[in-house]
Amino acid sequence: MSANSVNRRRILSLWLPRLPIDRIKRKLAQDIVSQADARDIRQVVGLPLPLAGEGWGGGLATNDALRGERAPTRIASNDAIRPPPQAGEAKKESRFPQQSTEAPSVVVAKDHNAILLHAIDEAAVRAGLSIGLPLANARAICPELTVYDADPAADLKTLNDIADWCDRFTPLVALDPPYGLFLDITGCAHLFGGERALLQIVTNALSRRGFAVSAAISGTSIAARTLTRYTSGQIVASGAEAEAVGPLPVSALGADPAVTTGLRRAGLKTIGDVASRAPHEISARFGAAFTTLLSHALGQGDAPISPRKPLPDYIVEKRFPEPVSTDTVIALTLQSLAKMLVTAMDKQGKGARQLEASFFRTDGAVRAIMVETGRPVTRPEMIDRLFRERLDALNDPLDPGFGFDLIRLAAGRTEIVVQQQRDLDTSVHDNDELSALIDRIAARIGGKRVVVHLPLESHIPERSALALPAQHHLTAASAAAWPERVAGEPPLRPLRLFDRPEPIKVPFASVPDGPPHQFTWRRAQHDVVRVEGPERIAMEWWKQDGASLTRDYFRVEDAEGQRFWIFRDGLYESELRDEQGKPVPANWYVHGLFA
Repeated sequence: MSANSVNRRRILSLWLPRLPIDRIKRKLAQDIVSQADARDIRQVVGLPLPLAGEGWGGGLATNDALRGERAPTRIASNDAIRPPPQAGEAKKESRFPQQSTEAPSVVVAKDHNAILLHAIDEAAVRAGLSIGLPLANARAICPELTVYDADPAADLKTLNDIADWCDRFTPLVALDPPYGLFLDITGCAHLFGGERALLQIVTNALSRRGFAVSAAISGTSIAARTLTRYTSGQIVASGAEAEAVGPLPVSALGADPAVTTGLRRAGLKTIGDVASRAPHEISARFGAAFTTLLSHALGQGDAPISPRKPLPDYIVEKRFPEPVSTDTVIALTLQSLAKMLVTAMDKQGKGARQLEASFFRTDGAVRAIMVETGRPVTRPEMIDRLFRERLDALNDPLDPGFGFDLIRLAAGRTEIVVQQQRDLDTSVHDNDELSALIDRIAARIGGKRVVVHLPLESHIPERSALALPAQHHLTAASAAAWPERVAGEPPLRPLRLFDRPEPIKVPFASVPDGPPHQFTWRRAQHDVVRVEGPERIAMEWWKQDGASLTRDYFRVEDAEGQRFWIFRDGLYESELRDEQGKPVPANWYVHGLFA
């Protein structure tokens, strides 16, 4: 099916306010599960633990320091839908009495030479701690405090892993830093039973995996994000955003703290109070950027989200009621998806140039495998063969874990197929076979390792040819014009040219322009018996800084019949002088080998 949609825009916003501390606690819980039976640990802890082998982010980085005297023995509260209480909000009793003895855990970060609380768990909230509080004050309030160092890189990886998992619901997933996500669910909510059912599926899955999450659906991304900061589970119809966000405090907009403080001092405490004022009054005092933000929150226009991945041209997928893990079922699924994809592309006369197969595991991990083709592919058996080659060559084999519940095949880039005469023109068949061979080799060892060379207008040997991927430049390489070899004469350039010239030791040579009589290369001595040259090549002064020297190239043959292409770097006396102006010996290099 085509990925395009014309339905009315709907945005699902996710906010994970305790992601740093949840990530660390998940890692600790995984370590406990790996050391004991998961069933016994669940009885001791009393809370759901992440599934073994789950690949969402990391845990403790190598430089993370555990500052407290005792490690937490439970993961975050199971009241994952409710966001952390805001300033002035009354504290609520926990739904889990067994957590009352849990030691509060916090994540700290250094800000302007002060160590502040960066993230806190539910126990720390009950103890009276808040984000932004200095660590010294937090220890004074709660001496039994477990402290972890912040790791923004690990947090971002976890957020990206969750975003990968969200790709199962929609291909349009965007990051909302630092701990949020936007999902454009336009036209796809009905596949999961409606917007309410989809919201519950997402939040329940994240909650079971130990993440505190708040979610909301609205017609604009800013309105949905504003709702997640103070409520959760709210679904707002398009056009009703102003009524939904009006009672919320102005801090929910996520504007600059100075703007929020200025609004409160002016007596505008809620978004509705601000919206009641004329737009020109707000712009004159707080700037046009805040006015635009406010209008988007009220549903009066919206800024587009920036998806993490470009939208594929075509997508087909297969969902399984029960997870699958056998190679046979996976191979048959890819074959059926390839047929569906080719059928969809054939209706518009297109073929795939870039294909990606995504495997969604039941524990949240996602594995994506991509292949590229030199020409548009229009046959399902070719797609199946390319993926079999790619899967067989993986250094990290495809691990189904507890099984895949979704397999997706997407054509990221397609082209219109140009019909050619294939019955009488043998060159077309040869090109097709060569292109198919290159595609198979590239699928196994990588597209960047299969290259063709194109000539460049440069007399510098190492710059006279350009190596490019064969899949994308095969046609240009077949039509390239190279210098013709003179009949009956030996080749002017070696068959093998080194990427970098290798130094050789020359005990003596005829000066100023003579060749060496003997040289040592790779600890082997070679006696020169035949010489051709020199061929003088000056560097491109308009591309150099003046440090490159003129080269004199020689084609030499040693006593054993081996032929080398060597050069002297620099002209004697004119370019090779020391600081006192005296001539110095030249450096010699071997640049290639003749057949």
